[in-house]
Amino acid sequence: MTAPEKQAETKASPKAVATASAFVREHGESGRAVVENLGRAGARLVLIGEDGALGDVMVPDVATGEAVVEAVDGLTAADWDGETTAALKIGAAHRRKMAGPRAR
Repeated sequence: MTAPEKQAETKASPKAVATASAFVREHGESGRAVVENLGRAGARLVLIGEDGALGDVMVPDVATGEAVVEAVDGLTAADWDGETTAALKIGAAHRRKMAGPRAR
């Protein structure tokens, strides 16, 4: 099976599409998505809303994450470039949460 055939078979799960769609609706009607490979654990679809909000959806693999991005209106595939990073607006509470127990 060739890579395009395999990608054509990859379907976005309805739950992942619904979660990402709700995020886009709640955070400005458009957003960016970065698909991060997590190895055996699957992939993380990092969502950045138009308002700078950060969210994520876990999916089984990168191809599924890409399929979710394609299925959600207003969501655009992105990389961790300067423009995407600058679009984030992370508050102090979220920074403390990301830093873990030592930061508290």
